[in-house]
Amino acid sequence: MRKCRLHNSPQLSLFTSELSLSHNEFVCMGGTPKRMENFADFIMEEIGYKLPAGTQLQDISAYSYRYSMYKVGPVLCVSHGMGTPSVSILMHELIKLMYHAKCMDPIFLRIGTCGGVGIEGGTCIITDDALDGQLRNSHEFTILGETVHRPAKLDKKLARELKSLASADDPYDTIIGKTLCTNDFYEGQGRLDGAFCEFSEADKMAYLEKLRDHGVVNIEMESTIFAALTHHAGIKAAVVCVALLNRLNGDQVNAPKEVMHEWQQRPQILVSRYIRKVLQQHGQLKSLFGHQGSIKSPRRFKLVQQESQAHD
Repeated sequence: MRKCRLHNSPQLSLFTSELSLSHNEFVCMGGTPKRMENFADFIMEEIGYKLPAGTQLQDISAYSYRYSMYKVGPVLCVSHGMGTPSVSILMHELIKLMYHAKCMDPIFLRIGTCGGVGIEGGTCIITDDALDGQLRNSHEFTILGETVHRPAKLDKKLARELKSLASADDPYDTIIGKTLCTNDFYEGQGRLDGAFCEFSEADKMAYLEKLRDHGVVNIEMESTIFAALTHHAGIKAAVVCVALLNRLNGDQVNAPKEVMHEWQQRPQILVSRYIRKVLQQHGQLKSLFGHQGSIKSPRRFKLVQQESQAHD
């Protein structure tokens, strides 16, 4: 039989028949191709997945030239780009992929970075409610010229499960809170350092304090579309981000590169703990390790911790 390309999915450049999807498929998404390649390598070690001898992980969506995708056993690791339009396109195609591949009950997990609101850099944040720029728990679509609002709801039980996997030994806090999703990195997030700025420092601070009073703990640019489309499709989903700075203290990210790299591993570690737990419950975990995804070198860990504390 001739292969049929997945219905209207030019952005993934993928045949449905090229993937074998299990009943406990995890779809983990993050912004950049490199981050998701690194996560694919990380989760492969964490779940004890072994590649056949002489093979290596391959970007199975490489010829789309837009997104990257790696399959590690029951885990798909996919880059979604930046902002809601890019995420929207990918989400439509991933949801179709799950449907046509007859994948039962997939779990979607977004792993990302954000700015904290009264929350210090390095804090791991699990989204409770995703809010738009007007603090509505929905995402606004324009469909055939008409405005349509879809609830931006995430699975609260899943959020609590993820929070329960935070370890007392973690050298950082893991919290649950409301996330503001904006359509812009600069003016939309109240930054003063964009090409244009027609508000004052006092205006910015008043806005950020308003967000904090409303229960918002972080700001990013993808959560409402991610939540709206997964909820509309009936897919269990969660968002886990790490704060790169406290926006109440400024607009620039000034943490050293090594500290930033370690911070960005923190959502990955939490998500990997959850995946390991589910696979273990289903008797699918090939091997367990004594660690829970910590930095391998004690010397490097101490250095990172010292620099992180100095930055805070």
